[in-house]
This record gives sequence, C-alpha cells and structure tokens, in this order.
Amino acid sequence: MAQPLMPHATAAWLVDNTALSFAQIADFCGLHILEVQAIADDTAATKLTGRDPVRAHELTLEEIERGQKDPNYRLKMLKGPEQVRRTKGPRYTPVSKRQDKPDGIAWIIRNHPEISDGAISNLIGTTRTTIAAIRDRTHWNIGNIVPKDPVTLGLCSQRELDAIVAKAAKAAGIEAPVDSRLEGDRSALIESLRAERERERAAREAAPEDAPSFEDPFRR
Repeated sequence: MAQPLMPHATAAWLVDNTALSFAQIADFCGLHILEVQAIADDTAATKLTGRDPVRAHELTLEEIERGQKDPNYRLKMLKGPEQVRRTKGPRYTPVSKRQDKPDGIAWIIRNHPEISDGAISNLIGTTRTTIAAIRDRTHWNIGNIVPKDPVTLGLCSQRELDAIVAKAAKAAGIEAPVDSRLEGDRSALIESLRAERERERAAREAAPEDAPSFEDPFRR
C-alpha cells in the first residue's frame, strides 16, 4: 500500500487536525500504533512539524470525513507523483542520530541474535564492519555503548523492526516473538518513554554547567 512521502509529519498533522483513530492514522502512514501514540503524547524523539496530506494531494477531505464517521474504515491515498526512492547505498540517517547507531545495533544483537548482519545494516544504515566490531566487542567505543531499542532512538519504525525479526525467525526455524505491548498497560509504556525523554533533556541542560568555561582572549 502506498504511503505518504513524510509519514511521521503526516501522522502529526492528522493527530492534531482530525478525529481519526490512532489505528487509522498508523495504517495510513505505515507506522506502528505506538509511534502514533508517542506523537500524540509528545514523547517522540523530536517535535514534529505536521504535513498536510490534503494540500500534498495525498488525501481528500471527503476521505477523512469517511474515516471519522467509521473507525473501521481504512483511508485510501490518492495517487500522487512518483516518490524518489534510494535503490543503492546505505540507509540515510540524520546527523543528529548517527551517534545512536551503535546503541541500536547492540540492542538488536543482544535481543535478536538470529538477525543477520546484512539485515541490521539495511535497517540501521550502517556497515557490516561496524556490526562485526560490536559483536566481538572490538569497537573503538565499546565501553560507552549501551543497548537501546532502535525504535525508541528513532533509527527505524516498529513495523520495520518487526518485519526483519519475523523474517529472521522464519529463516532460523524459530517462532517469532509476539509484540504484546498493546495487550498490557499502554499508559505505563508511554510514561516510560516520556521519562526517558525527560532524562535525556535534563542531561542536555546540565551539560553546559559541567563543561569547563574558557575566557575569550579577544573579548573586551
């Protein structure tokens, strides 16, 4: 199914401007429902600027109204201009998130050892050499690498991670783990995400105070 050009920004706009359910928005944008929940609760990695899918000719107001009247209705996207897709080379990751890649790789290696280095490379956008160095603990920064969920870090979507986990499990002849988070206490999960973001924000705010200050010799 075709997806919006900017799924997270589109989801943010739909959350703020429509009465569509999180499930409908997640389905239309190709996201996990928990990602939409995080966007709605402002626990996403960055504050998103919404992108209007109506003005982008990806969705009509009539289609939105149908979805608002029927929670089970699946939104249909208009056929827009062909999207430019990368066919070669590693996956692009914003500069601000590249330092998080080793943590995401370490989390996958620890929790899903059945996933191949090639699959991790495609998911995270890194090299097999880096993955191998983290596997055998010869990475130059191994002492500071802390395994963290790549979805929480914003390196991939939950749907993408679930897909490679299922594929690797099938190839290894084992049963793929079932994501049971939606069946448990969703509010606890959201609170956990929010707390982690608050800790990171507090650490960033405290950093300048801990850093040594130097007087500018050219300042008068």
